[in-house]
Amino acid sequence: MKIVDKISVEELKTMAERMYGSLVKADVDVAKKVVIVDMEMHADGEAELLEQGSRQEDLWGINLYPDKFGTPEFIEFDSMINLKPRQNNRNRGVDDPQIRQQIAAIVQEVVHE
Repeated sequence: MKIVDKISVEELKTMAERMYGSLVKADVDVAKKVVIVDMEMHADGEAELLEQGSRQEDLWGINLYPDKFGTPEFIEFDSMINLKPRQNNRNRGVDDPQIRQQIAAIVQEVVHE
């Protein structure tokens, strides 16, 4: 597990092969614009970011599919840490389109070919 400023698609592919085969779990702090990748469970990344001073309400879990880089299927908004009833997010996805857009923009800044 590591916090990344920049990461290549090739690095993500290597992580995916080691862990799940086709995906890399990642968490994004939308306030700090921080991404942590390569953990077994989103909750692990969440715990690390909380230790680093992130706020729970700013953290969202996603899956990255390196083989689908450059397509809408590259980012999957699906994680147990996304269940946030107090923020009106009552499922594993990310209901708010603005938050999804923020996450996508941050990932776009971090992941490169």
